[in-house]
Amino acid sequence: MGFGINITKARDIHKNNIRLARKPKLEALDIEFQKALETSADTTSIVSKKQALRDAPADSDIESAADASALKAQWNTAILGTTPYT
Repeated sequence: MGFGINITKARDIHKNNIRLARKPKLEALDIEFQKALETSADTTSIVSKKQALRDAPADSDIESAADASALKAQWNTAILGTTPYT
């Protein structure tokens, strides 16, 4: 009998990896947002990008992932960038 992966712990680690990946992106968007406010530019796209980053750890695909492969595949490179699982 071999060792298995604790999927509950794996989900927690995955969520933490998302939080680590989004931190610098949120910081950059905060600066972009402030610059847009100073020039009275439209902030709609910035706000939606920030919300997508905030929502990433709560993605329902994380909870429905049955194994580590499915969890790794859930990484959204469009908003989070390169996957840490290479």
